[in-house]
Amino acid sequence: MSELRKRRAEVGTCVELFAGGGGLAMGVHQAGFRPLLVNEYAKRAVETLASNAMPGGGEWPLVPGDVRDLDAEFKMLAGQVDVLAGGPPCQPFSLGGAHKGTEDERNMFPQMFRATKEMRPKAVICENVRGLLRKSFAPYFEYILNEMRLPFVEREPNATWEEHNELLEKLLANESVPDSERYIVKPHPVNAADYGVPQIRQRVIIVAFRADLGVDWDKYTPKQTHSEEALIHSMREGGEYWTKRHKDVEAEPRSRAIANLPTLDYGNAKVEEALTLQPWRTLRDAIHGVDEFEGSPLPFVDEEAVRTKAQVGKISDHFGWPGARMYTGHTPNLLDRPAKTVKAGVHGVPGGESVMMMDNPEFDGSGYRYMTVRETARVMTFPDAWTLAGPRGEKMRQLGNAVPVKLAKVFADAVASALDSVGALNKPGGER
Repeated sequence: MSELRKRRAEVGTCVELFAGGGGLAMGVHQAGFRPLLVNEYAKRAVETLASNAMPGGGEWPLVPGDVRDLDAEFKMLAGQVDVLAGGPPCQPFSLGGAHKGTEDERNMFPQMFRATKEMRPKAVICENVRGLLRKSFAPYFEYILNEMRLPFVEREPNATWEEHNELLEKLLANESVPDSERYIVKPHPVNAADYGVPQIRQRVIIVAFRADLGVDWDKYTPKQTHSEEALIHSMREGGEYWTKRHKDVEAEPRSRAIANLPTLDYGNAKVEEALTLQPWRTLRDAIHGVDEFEGSPLPFVDEEAVRTKAQVGKISDHFGWPGARMYTGHTPNLLDRPAKTVKAGVHGVPGGESVMMMDNPEFDGSGYRYMTVRETARVMTFPDAWTLAGPRGEKMRQLGNAVPVKLAKVFADAVASALDSVGALNKPGGER
């Protein structure tokens, strides 16, 4: 059975905010957390969530609309939530955004703080762009962490975030807040490729536990499982990448890929350690069905399908799209590397991030084509049964804003284990 379709026995409860196309919600649910509430504002993303069943069956407990209007819902769930999860809209901090930072009204971190205050979850999982760690945002990022540490400390109506942060830092320094009113917070910069996602995706995942639970998160923090060095090693002539995973690749594209491999310093201790991990997964792996997709390759998209925007095969959203081209600043995805970061983009999906170089340099006269929506969903580790609502641009936007399902499950599994280690989960039947 596919890892993406397997779901461990129910271990606890969760609430998902800013659910988008469903990546984080799916990963947390597949780790065994039963959702009590799922919230999303965007029309097409709401349609996506409404049209797909939860892993294992059943409808998502979807409450569409502005998170700022959820007050009674949060209060009703107080004390019932094991994990609060969400990826607050990240445009204010994205390297591709407008760099407005805290002045941007789309900054939804305050709503995560409010939800924590109202529901008092045992743990919080928050995902966002790596741009949060930029030097220019460092003071505000520290404020985000401090707000998560002390979510019950009210911010005065007219106080600036700097003034409120000064108060939080004083309270943290003198340790005057009881454990039941504060959280232990740890940020984790991650590259999704290091956890088996076939995509280079640099993000920050913030994990928080209520301090009175006594969770030792260091024991459960997910460790890197895949490495670039292991991929390079496996792609050498005669390596397992070709002999076991992609035996049907013709000699010319295989030779091209091998010729472009960087050298490895096999005497270096860090390299040797990296070689003990699994190889990074590639775009070719995703298309051919490695790991989650049980060796089920997506049907080949030929030139006619590209020109006519035709659906290929029976899996949804696998249709050609014309017009792919390369120009300065836009380079294609390579089949034998992890995909480039899937982006939503302020002005739509940038050309280079959704274009792939084909094995055949004569393909459609250019050697390039656009990735299909389904191929993009696969590099986000969304299951093939998951359908996306809206036209192509909206589907790609949902995927670009999502959390890879596999990465979400890795961290949710670890949080489940950490909470279980202190007997803090809401077990089925109400036991804690």
